[in-house]
Amino acid sequence: MDRAALGLYSALTWAAQPLLRRKLRRRAVAEPGYALAVEERFGHYSPAAPAEPAPSTGPWVWIHAVSLGETRAAAILLAALRPRLPGMRLLLTHGTATGRAEGAKLLQPGDVQVWQPWDTPGAVARFLAQFQPRLGILMETEVWPCLIAACHARGLPLVLANARLSERSLRQARRMAWLARPAYAALAAVWAQTEADAQRLRALGAPVQGVWGNLKFDAVPDAELLAQGRGWRERARRPVVLLASSREGEEALWLQALQSKRPPGQTGIAQEATDSGASHAQAAALQAVQWLIVPRHPQRFDAVQQLLQAAGLSVSRRSQWGAHPEPADVWLGDSMGEMALYYGLAHGVLLGGSFAPLGGQNLIEAAACGCPVVLGPHTFNFAEAAEQACQAHAALRVPDMAAAVQRVGALVQDPPALEAAQAAAQHFAQSHRGAAQATAEAVLRCLAAHPPHPGRPRAAGA
Repeated sequence: MDRAALGLYSALTWAAQPLLRRKLRRRAVAEPGYALAVEERFGHYSPAAPAEPAPSTGPWVWIHAVSLGETRAAAILLAALRPRLPGMRLLLTHGTATGRAEGAKLLQPGDVQVWQPWDTPGAVARFLAQFQPRLGILMETEVWPCLIAACHARGLPLVLANARLSERSLRQARRMAWLARPAYAALAAVWAQTEADAQRLRALGAPVQGVWGNLKFDAVPDAELLAQGRGWRERARRPVVLLASSREGEEALWLQALQSKRPPGQTGIAQEATDSGASHAQAAALQAVQWLIVPRHPQRFDAVQQLLQAAGLSVSRRSQWGAHPEPADVWLGDSMGEMALYYGLAHGVLLGGSFAPLGGQNLIEAAACGCPVVLGPHTFNFAEAAEQACQAHAALRVPDMAAAVQRVGALVQDPPALEAAQAAAQHFAQSHRGAAQATAEAVLRCLAAHPPHPGRPRAAGA
């Protein structure tokens, strides 16, 4: 890697440390998890933090899963990897509070969870000296130049698993090719989700060694949550439509689609909520739908409730339900780790992140639960999966939120069409499995190809 380029980048990340600390303090106001163990982000660990394992234990396998989606993909890989690598010890790192909270569920005795080190030479060096992993696995998109350069210099194989790269990200990387190309090229291996991802990654010099699909296809929905959701769905008075993993601004778009030009004084979705271009049949379909909204980020739960109530809608939150959902214009999913319940409850889904230019959220879990999806125009983060789902009739593409509300309303009111779409969704999810096994086998081959260095010094404090 070019020393001058890396030196400039390192100086910038070093200078940005006070800004990072300030950002963490601000985010901790809404999400207290950001105030946890802040010094770990700068490579400083408590005296009790483990270092190199004793010879009787297995190797450290380090997985970096920056946020919630990557952590869930890491869980799928771990389920396939642990039986193949008895005694392995997991070193799990994250960048977000939601990722760390989800990752805590994956830990077994002897495993360690810390924050990803900020990408400065000092923090990265302290992190690697403390833990000395045998192998590092970066999930999906996490390419950090200092981190990769340090691992390359130490002979530590660092791979990019479940890798994806959108056209937009490729254009951005090419604008900084002086930094991006050496970083991608220094990876030990890249295992891409799709052939299109592989081509874009190769364009940046990445050593793509496999194209195995998306790990998330191998996820098995929580059977208990799914059954609970379906039980509630059977007792619902109206078909349930879920706006899943909605991002900021999308709830407002949804309100505009449902309530545009509503006559003064009217409140509630159950009353006529249609614009001047909607037919009476469309309005009737909207009146018959029970809406469920699950925001992507938990810090937005209260804000979304306030937005809905300001529009004159009654709201019932999941956290306040007893044996069943309480009647309201809108149900608000304000819990974490229960998406299988929400997909089980829903007859159809609008995919969050796809109606604003945010790239879309993952549709695979919805499909695995047999829930057909309506997509907006922005799915560049999951472009191939979205296109494949549309081709398999597991998903429908629409130009905007207004069209999505109309299409999903018509779908859930048409039992034969809905049943066919549900079956197509489940078949689509099941037919794309296998990435977890292929990735786990590749990890074992990588470990075998990079045996530990007998002369490596022990970690600081070991």
